[in-house]
Amino acid sequence: MVIIACLGNPGRKYSRNRHNAGFIIGEHIAREHGISLGQKMFSAVCGQGRIGDRDVLLIAPQSYMNDSGTAVQKALNFYKSDPGDMIVIHDEIELPFGEFRLKFGGGHKGHNGLRSIIASIGTADFHRLRFGVGRPGNPEMGVADYVLSDFSCEEILKMGDIMPDVSAAVASLVEKAPA
Repeated sequence: MVIIACLGNPGRKYSRNRHNAGFIIGEHIAREHGISLGQKMFSAVCGQGRIGDRDVLLIAPQSYMNDSGTAVQKALNFYKSDPGDMIVIHDEIELPFGEFRLKFGGGHKGHNGLRSIIASIGTADFHRLRFGVGRPGNPEMGVADYVLSDFSCEEILKMGDIMPDVSAAVASLVEKAPA
């Protein structure tokens, strides 16, 4: 079972926030692959399905970003999955809006969701899909306020255009995970 952890904050209030890029991408992947995100397990909203010929579990932790590691650890333990086969999808301020990169391992660089996962599972050795949200345009705006602000309508539309490429990148990682 390949676990795909999509990071964000629960609730309507946060649904269009930059910090919820992981949730937004996860919902797209679920729709594209016919995975229903209706199950509640591991302190997360989950959906099981297949991407290609691999079984996957999409999880969206519902304990807020700063405690994402709890849900991830529960899912990894339940399925006895190796963290090295897991994919975490998250927002990234170091990338311009709309750019995305795949990465394996590394630190958290101040991202509280990653910090929580690393602390909970005891390793930083897992795959990441970093989705660029850019930095605040206003130098007086703090990073926390920026990532908790909503994407613009134009950004949401552009995300829709980018999603097939993002989804294909995740699918390629899933296919490479050991069976």
